[in-house]
Amino acid sequence: MCGIVGFASRSGVANRAQVEAQRDALVHRGPDDQGSWLASDCTAALGHRRLSIIDLSPAGRQPMVDATGELEIVFNGEIYNFRDLKSDLEQRGHRFRTKTDTEVLLAAYREWGDDFLRRLNGQFAIGLYDAARRRLLLARDRAGEKPLFYRQADESLSFASELKALFRS
Repeated sequence: MCGIVGFASRSGVANRAQVEAQRDALVHRGPDDQGSWLASDCTAALGHRRLSIIDLSPAGRQPMVDATGELEIVFNGEIYNFRDLKSDLEQRGHRFRTKTDTEVLLAAYREWGDDFLRRLNGQFAIGLYDAARRRLLLARDRAGEKPLFYRQADESLSFASELKALFRS
């Protein structure tokens, strides 16, 4: 299990310290590593607590950025069919630098847009920021096995794996 948190706003008020406080409220969900990301225009921020399972190397750190630098993702869960998706994406010209299902999610979104979610078999909660579209995509598996809580206020949205992290926003 990992812990994910994030924030997005149209008014550009995201702040790394706030997201890191939320992230650190989830240390029990991911004791192996931690990371945070803040958009250059301060309209979005993501945080992650990592429990390393698939790719134990530092290459699997999150938040993870795609090769274009336009997509950032935080992810909790496991995509059971990620190897099949990866093979399909490689045939379509995508190249991968890690062995993670997280990187496959980035490429799948790049290839299929929101429809990538229909192709996923697994348990997951995802926060994906698309800088080109200035858009935060939140998704979780159909059965809701991985928790994802959110709060919308004014023109901002906060999310987290647990309510206690969300309350710190």
